[in-house]
Amino acid sequence: MAEHESLEYGKADFVLLDNVSMEEFMGNLKLRFEKGRIYSYIGEVVVSVNPYRAMNIYGRDTIEQYKGRELYERPPHLFAIADAAYKAMKRRNKDTCIVISGESGAGKTEASKYIMQYIAAITNPNQRAEVERVKNMLLKSNCVLEAFGNAKTNRNDNSSRFGKYMDINFDFKGDPIGGHISNYLLEKSRVIFQQSGERSFHSFYQLLRGAPDSLLRSLHIQKDPTAYNYIKVGGQIKSSINDGADFKAVADAMKVIGFTGDEVQTVYKILATILHLGNLTFGVDGDVTLIENPKLVSILRELLSTKEENVEKAMLYRTVATGRDVIEKQHTIQEASYGRDALAKAMYERLFCWIVGRINDIIEVRNYDARVHGKNTVIGVLDIYGFEIFQNNSFEQFCINYCNEKLQQLFIQLVLKQEQEEYQREGIPWKHIDYFNNQIIVDLVEQQHKGIFSVLDEACMNVGKVTDEVFLQGLNGKLAKHAHYTSRKLSPTDKSLEFDRDFRIRHYAGDVVYSVVGFIDKNKDTLFQDFKRLLYNSANPVLKAMWPEGKLSITEVTKRPLTAATLFKNSMISLVENLASKEPYYVRCIKPNDVKSPLLFEQERCRHQVEYLGLLENVRVRRAGFAYRQTYPRFLQRYKMISEFTWPNHDLPSDKDAVKRLMQGCGFDHDVAYGKTKVFIRTPRTLFSLEEQRAEMVQRIVLFLQKVWRGTIARMRYRRMRAALVILRAYRRYKVKSYIREVNRRFKNVRAMKDYGRHVKWPTPPKVLRKFEEALRSIYNRWWAWTLIKGLSPEEALQVRAKVASLEALKGQRADLGLQRAWEGNYLVSMWDCSEDSPDTASSFTLVSSELQRKDKFMRVLFSCNVRKINRFHKAEDRAVLITDRHLYKMDPLKQYKPMKSIPLYNVTGVSVSPGKDQLVVFHTKDSRDLVVCLQGMVPANESRIGELVGTLLSHFKSEKRKLQVNIASPIQCSMNGRKCTVIVEPKINLTQPDFTKSRSGYILAVPGN
Repeated sequence: MAEHESLEYGKADFVLLDNVSMEEFMGNLKLRFEKGRIYSYIGEVVVSVNPYRAMNIYGRDTIEQYKGRELYERPPHLFAIADAAYKAMKRRNKDTCIVISGESGAGKTEASKYIMQYIAAITNPNQRAEVERVKNMLLKSNCVLEAFGNAKTNRNDNSSRFGKYMDINFDFKGDPIGGHISNYLLEKSRVIFQQSGERSFHSFYQLLRGAPDSLLRSLHIQKDPTAYNYIKVGGQIKSSINDGADFKAVADAMKVIGFTGDEVQTVYKILATILHLGNLTFGVDGDVTLIENPKLVSILRELLSTKEENVEKAMLYRTVATGRDVIEKQHTIQEASYGRDALAKAMYERLFCWIVGRINDIIEVRNYDARVHGKNTVIGVLDIYGFEIFQNNSFEQFCINYCNEKLQQLFIQLVLKQEQEEYQREGIPWKHIDYFNNQIIVDLVEQQHKGIFSVLDEACMNVGKVTDEVFLQGLNGKLAKHAHYTSRKLSPTDKSLEFDRDFRIRHYAGDVVYSVVGFIDKNKDTLFQDFKRLLYNSANPVLKAMWPEGKLSITEVTKRPLTAATLFKNSMISLVENLASKEPYYVRCIKPNDVKSPLLFEQERCRHQVEYLGLLENVRVRRAGFAYRQTYPRFLQRYKMISEFTWPNHDLPSDKDAVKRLMQGCGFDHDVAYGKTKVFIRTPRTLFSLEEQRAEMVQRIVLFLQKVWRGTIARMRYRRMRAALVILRAYRRYKVKSYIREVNRRFKNVRAMKDYGRHVKWPTPPKVLRKFEEALRSIYNRWWAWTLIKGLSPEEALQVRAKVASLEALKGQRADLGLQRAWEGNYLVSMWDCSEDSPDTASSFTLVSSELQRKDKFMRVLFSCNVRKINRFHKAEDRAVLITDRHLYKMDPLKQYKPMKSIPLYNVTGVSVSPGKDQLVVFHTKDSRDLVVCLQGMVPANESRIGELVGTLLSHFKSEKRKLQVNIASPIQCSMNGRKCTVIVEPKINLTQPDFTKSRSGYILAVPGN
């Protein structure tokens, strides 16, 4: 959905101003600047005001907001124009270009970087490695070119001192696959001279302040820029630029782009050579010119990888060929100084062009066949120096301003002229709007035989001594009647012009006074052939490759080289032709003040820029009676919801008829004209009214869509849930049936199995049947147990019940329960327990037990065993116990098992045993006269009968429906004759039989510890 700014920020598009006047235009521009809205539109032209501060409007989230959106859908932004250019290139397969213009310090370089950043961010969604490599190098190239081509001026801390046009090549999928950079007119005079308050190129200061000490020592240079004549003016200036950090960034960028280590070292050597050249001074000894600081010659020899005598000879002599003769002509001090400066400028210019060439070699499109890969389309980005008016304007400013005239001419032709032609093409009647066409100024500069460039070239070709004054006289003679040219000779009363020095041109941006001093030399751009041969003969292959013309011998005749003016004019004509062949998009940059303040908006300063950029004429022509125009399909797409005849789709013969019906229904038919392919709206108020109606309808449509969509989602969710429930139920039934069938299959023949199915593995039940499986297992276990038990004799059944009772009571708390052996119960009857005393012992016990059975009427013997017990005098003694279904008898084995005392079984409330391997048992009674015994006399000796004793008692008590408390504890609490006491079990080494001893708290049962 489109997002529009509120009116508190002014009009986002100047076309929508109520009244088109300079006052309203400036008022709207100022309001938007003060509200932090630095971008505005004039139709499809972006007007950008330099904010002089960092703004958080270029991040990834902002990029996503503009990606793929139409120009009018979001507030004005550079990203919108970049996306429009990219869409035109990708959708319509058209080459496009973005022309960024404005004066120095208006923010053109930053704008070009943000456009590059946006294009890089929205391309290559599949993250192809080769495309990422190209994108990275295109972005990194900016960093390198800024270091070597930008400088701090009085107007701008990062002013482009060269023109740059970058073509980015895209494949058929819209991903960048390469590029090409063209550079125009590097301001090389800045190498040797800067105006007060300005610096030379960034690269010099970055090297001095950022390079490691080892590199500086190898180049014989020091960190202080004021030590070098060429850059000491800029070295004294305090600046916010961080040269040290920039040096590292540039070095990293060059490495990423693909510069080799030797190439980077050569770049540093050339920069150091230029710095040393500036400190080279000349003197005179009689008639001989000599170098006053010969140590520098040795340093230059080392840096240039050549011979010292060759350096000195090139500096002091010039080789001249006259016919077949070769003469060495010695320089005067002035000639030597001129040659030194010319060499420094030429080396830096050649270095810069070589860097651009190396970048182009690396990023050029390779192995691309249009027949296989589809058409290779291009987006061009032009970031070129803006219009300049300095205190002293020379040849460079003249060329720069000529360049801006050419670009303004292109803007007039492609925007203003096209605007008027659109009305004619669409058949819309309208009144012609006058605008200033600067073709007359372009002709003044570049016209054949009459233009300023032609007069300058003619003066340079004259034989004999040609001076700048002769050139000025030629201008006065040929351009005396031109309305846009004047000089002091033509206007004697104008004291702002100096005789024989100044001329003035009335540019579209204002009047500029140029000084002709240096025009001839700068146009000739003379560099002695000796210097070219010196550099070509260097042992450094990188440096040698920069100067191929140095291989010509002195006697070889060469054509006169083209002058700097002619080369620049040809490059500008080529550039304009290139731009004119593409679909152009414009960014017009405005500088709000000269003090780089983020708060100050200088009215007159901005007004002047608005005038010479022709922005007001652009608004007038754009409106031309119609403030807004749009193709019929696009217009319908945006506003069709306003009318019942067009929403959601119309059934009229054409989109044009649908738009007519829509506008008639809204009552705007009187304010609209209908072209062949577009609708034209006369006043902004109509557009605002349409937007208001659209916003109201969109809100209602959104609510309706939300309602319908929520209902649809609810129904879909219900159907999915219902279907899921049906599937779930069917699946659950299937899983249940499958489980039941599997259980039935596995346990089908368990009765015939030897272990009645104990080895059969149960299938894993579905989650819903886990409790059912537990119940089923329980049923099976009970059946299995019943099957086993039903075949047992009554005695065996009793023994099984006793073992089960023992297991339930003692499982996990005592180690050996004796479950694996047969439980005999009445051990004193067997000969094993009684054989130690005498053969008649067993028969004695039998007779005693028979007598007791007759007397006490018990039914059966539960358990009997020899024990060690504590008597009432706290002494340990050997006894035997006989437990029947009615009594617990204590017997003396030494007196033929004479019964000593009996305890009725109903008087026993519980038993306590320890968790160890000992045979300690405490019988608790109701009268608190507990019986403490330790079972003994077992055969084999390590047999445990505690489990059997506890299980047998529990089984018997259970059969009589009485409860017996079983405690497993250590120590064991008991009551002896009403006194509370504790029985502790302690192991002792070298003890053969367990025995009791008295302790303070009760008794200690010592058991064998080995």
